[in-house]
Amino acid sequence: MKISLKEIKAKTGIGFGTSGVRAKVEELTDNVCYSYSKGFLQYLFNEGLIEKGESVAIAGDYRKSTPRIMEAVARAVKDMEMSIVNCGFVPSPAISYYGNKKGMASIMVTGSHIPDDRNGIKYNLKDREILKSDEAGITGAEIELDESLFDGDGYFISKERVLPEAISEAREIYKERYLNFFPEGFLRGRKIGLYQHSAVGREVIAEILESLGAEVVSIDKSEVFVPVDTEVISEELRDKGREWSKEYGLDCIISTDGDSDRPLLADEKGEWLRADTLGIWVGKFLGIEGMVAPVSCNTALEKSKFFKKVVRTKIGSPYVLGAMMEMEKEALIVGGYEANGGFLLQSKIVKEGKELEALKTRDALIVPLAIIGLAKREGKSIEELAEELPKRFTQSDSVKGFPTEKALEIISRLSEGGFEEQKKKIEEITMMKFGEVIGINTIDGLRVTFESDRVVHFRPSMNAPEFRNYVEAESVEEATKLASISNEMIRSWM
Repeated sequence: MKISLKEIKAKTGIGFGTSGVRAKVEELTDNVCYSYSKGFLQYLFNEGLIEKGESVAIAGDYRKSTPRIMEAVARAVKDMEMSIVNCGFVPSPAISYYGNKKGMASIMVTGSHIPDDRNGIKYNLKDREILKSDEAGITGAEIELDESLFDGDGYFISKERVLPEAISEAREIYKERYLNFFPEGFLRGRKIGLYQHSAVGREVIAEILESLGAEVVSIDKSEVFVPVDTEVISEELRDKGREWSKEYGLDCIISTDGDSDRPLLADEKGEWLRADTLGIWVGKFLGIEGMVAPVSCNTALEKSKFFKKVVRTKIGSPYVLGAMMEMEKEALIVGGYEANGGFLLQSKIVKEGKELEALKTRDALIVPLAIIGLAKREGKSIEELAEELPKRFTQSDSVKGFPTEKALEIISRLSEGGFEEQKKKIEEITMMKFGEVIGINTIDGLRVTFESDRVVHFRPSMNAPEFRNYVEAESVEEATKLASISNEMIRSWM
């Protein structure tokens, strides 16, 4: 039978968003994963972006549910008369970059940083990740769905495996991206801690660091999936960072989230750097002229005055990428980053005759490498680099279990009307705890600037039932305090 993805969403409640498809594992049945993957490929056919018989690359992260979902994706590829390339377990940017180099669409099975009881599927075109403009075409695509393939619970009746043996080519091409750009011995003399946990990039990142000359100390490898959110670093992880640095005598500590597209970086003392400022240093090292970042990122971006042009967007890499593509038309060297630290590169970078090719999706590894490079170039420690940025400190937190619809309704109500009406409602609901409102930005959620130059940004998560808050203040202590107060307010709205 013919069915559209809109109809599948209506039946299952599982939608398609900025990160592709995400849901609880039990909701991501074979039927759902197969249907959405067919819908993505059908959209590419409709737009003339692929042809029958071409190859599609598939990879995944280390969640328990990933192998089963990869198999469902592979069946969709096969039934769309396409060839399957199994790239195994590699970072999200590695599979995207592989697709770029080979001229093929790619599909990554990952839930990113969210817990193991959830998973997702991220889709990439041949040259980039999907944009918001692609979403309507994907969700509107009609597919041929044979329901006899599935049992009553939505799982394949046949246990036939169609996913071929994994190849290592995507991993090797990803390594070459860095080894061809950074000079031989770039990290010689550096002792780097690699917090491995369950990150899918832990092995390939270690190989790259060692190939560049670093002594790598692998720390806390886990066979059980660990959800690491680079925007919200726990006190436990902060303490561990300091302990590891002291115990092993490290020059820095590097880590990523589950699919290794969002970075974590700690300085010489084991202090984790704020993710939403990392892209500023990366941009400075690479010579970026036009920088794009979501509205939630630290305003040190503008205050640093490192870039010719800065553009702010809604939260989500598709928005960042869309703005980057527009900015490149102005003949600027263009990059972008998100509050989670992931860096996107629109323009090819050439330094001393070596090239770093564009990668139009989030990448984690370029971040610590570029920051180490900047520290070396300026003869400073990573800690000293951090001290040079304008004194704007951010903290983010969230109230979990907050119904998304209710959160959206609150934001919509507060955003209605002109500035004076919005100001009055916000000051009432915040009980003037932050002072007088002087600026309001409703591009994504509700971002409020107060007379103290402090910022509070309320935003419902679109991936999980969470109401997030991002705050910015003149000190770490004040930012932490504001985040706690903001969480108390959000709880009072439940």
